Amino acid sequence: MSNNNVSNAVYRPDKITLIAVLSLLNGIINVFWGIGVTIAASVTIIGLCCLPITILPIILGGFEIAYAAKLLSNPPRPCKPDQTIAILDIACILYGNFISLVVGILLLVFYHDIEVVDWFSHICLEPQTHPADTAPAE
Repeated sequence: MSNNNVSNAVYRPDKITLIAVLSLLNGIINVFWGIGVTIAASVTIIGLCCLPITILPIILGGFEIAYAAKLLSNPPRPCKPDQTIAILDIACILYGNFISLVVGILLLVFYHDIEVVDWFSHICLEPQTHPADTAPAE
């Protein structure tokens, strides 16, 4: 019995796995936090007007879960470091979510690590085409 899955696996540094797990857990927390904020806001008349704003952590949580799934897949699907998600995590402090604040800061720090930058550049490497290669042969 051959072990082809091990030979076809792409090396994933521990920091990439940590980024993916942090994103996944924080996405789940954001979904539940957004549901809680939405329920709390729906109790008052003024809160009912703000319901479209209160669902934003739920949407961010969905994006985080999808991003983590890309990183955790085997082989990982090509993607780039998503600093926008990390910045929006920091902005979740406006909803009182301190966990997202810490995770957002950690993600930004990890995205600037040299090992993580190299891994993302290797995974996202697209074949380069030269104008001479695409020109029709005469």
